[in-house]
Amino acid sequence: MAKTQLNVRVDADTARTARERALARGMSVNRYIEELVRQDAGEVGKTFVDAASDFMKQYGSIFAEEFPAEREGRR
Repeated sequence: MAKTQLNVRVDADTARTARERALARGMSVNRYIEELVRQDAGEVGKTFVDAASDFMKQYGSIFAEEFPAEREGRR
């Protein structure tokens, strides 16, 4: 996968913490930040799926009345 450079500004404490955490995990700061972003993006996706599931549990019957099965396949 091609890489894109991303420059960010953080305070000294945040930079130090990022370096320390990356070192403790045996990875570069770049790799550490990349992993954090991937984890965060995964959580957002999971949150969306959980919310959609909750919605269907609450409103599934109303949704089914509004969009009956015989209309499947039509758009």
